[in-house]
Formats: sequence, C-alpha cells, structure tokens
Amino acid sequence: MTERGNVYQQVTDKVIAEIEAGTLPWVRPWGSTAAPLALPKNASTGRTYSGVNILLLWGSLFQGGYSSQTWLTFKQALEMGGHVRKGEKGTTIFYADRFVPKGEQERARQEGGDPKAIPFLKAFTVFNAEQCENIPVQQDAPPAPAREMHAEAEVLIKAVGADFRIGGNDACYYPLPDYIEVPPQPAFHEQINYYRTAFHELGHWTGHASRLNRDLVNRFGTAGYAREELVAEMTSAFVCASLGIAPTVRHADYIGSWLRVLKNDNRAIFQAASAASKAADFIMGANTAAQETEAA
Repeated sequence: MTERGNVYQQVTDKVIAEIEAGTLPWVRPWGSTAAPLALPKNASTGRTYSGVNILLLWGSLFQGGYSSQTWLTFKQALEMGGHVRKGEKGTTIFYADRFVPKGEQERARQEGGDPKAIPFLKAFTVFNAEQCENIPVQQDAPPAPAREMHAEAEVLIKAVGADFRIGGNDACYYPLPDYIEVPPQPAFHEQINYYRTAFHELGHWTGHASRLNRDLVNRFGTAGYAREELVAEMTSAFVCASLGIAPTVRHADYIGSWLRVLKNDNRAIFQAASAASKAADFIMGANTAAQETEAA
C-alpha cells in the first residue's frame, strides 16, 4: 500500500515537468534511441504494461538510454537465473486494485448488503533488462519499416468495424450518428499521419455508450473536453507503438488545456492513461477477434 495522494501528485508533477520542458510523455523521439518502438513488457510474464506505467517506463527508457523494452522486478531476475547489477536504480510503477477489510465483511454479514471495497495503489520497482546480468531475454523485434501504406494499420482499421468514412478536410468523430470522418491519405503532408489521426479518432469512437461509455458530450474549451482529447491522444500513441508507427503530437494546440487539467487534478493523468489503455486494448482486440474467427 502507499499514500495515494502523494503518489498521484508525484507522478502528476513529473508529467507536468516533462510537458513544460517540451516533451509529451506519450510521444517520444524514437529515432534518437536504439530501443524498438513498442509497448513496454515484463521479461518474466511477457505481459505488456498499461496505463500510466507505459508513460513511466518510456520515460526511464529514454533517460537510461536502454535498447530493450523489457522490464522485471528484482525477484523475477533471481527467478530467471540472473540478478540486477549492483548500484542500478529501478523505476517505480503502480498496480491498482481493491480490497474488502475484515470489519467491512463482518458489517455486511450482520447488516446485509454488499461489502464496500477500498481502492489502493501498490508501488513496486522494476529494472530494465539491460540493468541485469544473465537474464535470458529474447531480443525485441525491430520496428516496422515506415511506408505510406501500413498493412497492419489498414487491417486493424477494417477489423474494428467502425463506420469509418474517408473524405472532407477535417478529421472528426461524431458521437450521435456514431461515425468517423478523416481526409484521404494523400491529403496529409506526411502520409503516415493518416494512421495516427485515424487511431486518434478511433480512440474517441471507443468512448461511445455502446462501447467503453465515456462522457463525450463536452463543450470545446472545458476541462472535460481536454480530458477526452488527452485520452484520444494517448490511445493513438499506444496503438501506433504497437504497430511500429512512431507516435507524434496530433493536437499540439491542446497542450495548454492539458496542463491546466493536470495542475488542477493530480489523478487526471492516471485516469486518462488508464482510459487510453482500455481504448487501445478495445481497438487492438478487434484484430485478435477477427483472426480467431478466421482460424475457426
């Protein structure tokens, strides 16, 4: 367990400092590092990290100059037959869960009703695979080559099944009729931006009431509007990273409003990153479902 308020503030302060320094934590200069473009994963379990942990581990990746996107705890390093090198400093990440105290269980038994669970954050430390010795970690796959037509992105957009319309001069998701419109790919100065924009709008699309049910009815300029744009930005970054497309800032004009949200609410980055991971998983899951259907 950890003091939630302090954790929220510490992480929020870190994110604010990076944004004010000119770096968005979910958009990194991938060409300046030897690390492959991908989501961070655990070396022992193979699972990818999610939510705010992606931002924290990407930050440590660049700060440490590591070429591996794999991480593990001190105990996992020992279990894998290796060890963390002496003097190495780890990265703190977080696990969110709920528990029901014994007293609350007893109260529910006596008075009836459901027991109330208490949310908590558990902090733990992980190390990059390059901070360890004798760890049998497979080499990360190299990033996908950049090209105008990205085959995996095309397949994923189709597999999601959204009402995805190509045309016009602006990219937008319309919640009430529930469709997306983006300009034709040749209209983008850098054609790879077509996919970054498409996944930004698909990030909004996941928030529809029939899907992940986020609040999409917010006036431009409000904190709620800024929060949803932050979710869509990070969703695009997470999906693009999974496909080997380097994330970039799709809406730099929103940076000021994001900073105001983060400074006013130290839980905002946790909530936005968590929502973005759920949205990215929803989008990526469509492709997995389509592949399973074909296999059957």
